Amino acid sequence: MTISDLRNKDNFFLLAGPCVIEGEEMALRIADRVVKITDKLGIPYVFKGSYRKANRSRLDSFTGIGDEKALKVLRKVRETFDIPVVTDIHSAGEAAMAAEYVDVLQIPAFLCRQTDLLVAAARTGKIVNIKKGQFLSPGAIRFAADKVVEAGNEQVMLTERGTTFGYQDLIVDYRGIPEMQTFGFPVILDVTHSLQQPNQTTGVTGGMPQLIETVAKAGVAVGVDGLFMETHEDPSVAKSDGANMLKLDLLEGLLTKLVRIRQAL
Repeated sequence: MTISDLRNKDNFFLLAGPCVIEGEEMALRIADRVVKITDKLGIPYVFKGSYRKANRSRLDSFTGIGDEKALKVLRKVRETFDIPVVTDIHSAGEAAMAAEYVDVLQIPAFLCRQTDLLVAAARTGKIVNIKKGQFLSPGAIRFAADKVVEAGNEQVMLTERGTTFGYQDLIVDYRGIPEMQTFGFPVILDVTHSLQQPNQTTGVTGGMPQLIETVAKAGVAVGVDGLFMETHEDPSVAKSDGANMLKLDLLEGLLTKLVRIRQAL
């Protein structure tokens, strides 16, 4: 798969799925519903699921069902629905392993400056989606993209996921989307992570899911190339990031509104 397979001049593309793979049946159910919605609305779709969540506040937080087991689930989603899949990687040694199962390797925001990680992802030949760190300006993420390109891979996407605003909040500066687009790479807005409220005293990240529609509408209105949303059948029991997820039952209604906004533009 190449980036040109995702880009659609008439619509945005979507990366969506559970935060972390909790099991095969759940992943297949979510993928099935999202595929039906995106096919109906003409939205190119990439299934998102982390095979492991390495960045957790507490040691007792759920991190995954096992790397190989979760990667096999991602491959099953890919083969069952004939759709591309994306997952995070956390170290250079994971790049080649994950690349055997997925189409897009995602660099977590906290790791976006890690040269060895970026270069290892680049060398797999897969699309590399770099999440802009909460601590970086839109202009500074260009240097992370340059590392991938200079390692021989021009298949790069950039993702805005909010900027640290005080200790327990994030804010999206929509000026950064067109600025990052000038680099020549598709720019994605991570709607749900932009609404996280980190550093809670409970050790569990909070969120403001009631603003998902607001943030998504604004992103589409300024011309973002893609949207990233984590979704779950019941966010209240999700094993990771439930506080800022979109309930799956709400996805079709939201995407329908967003497509209308894009069409109006």
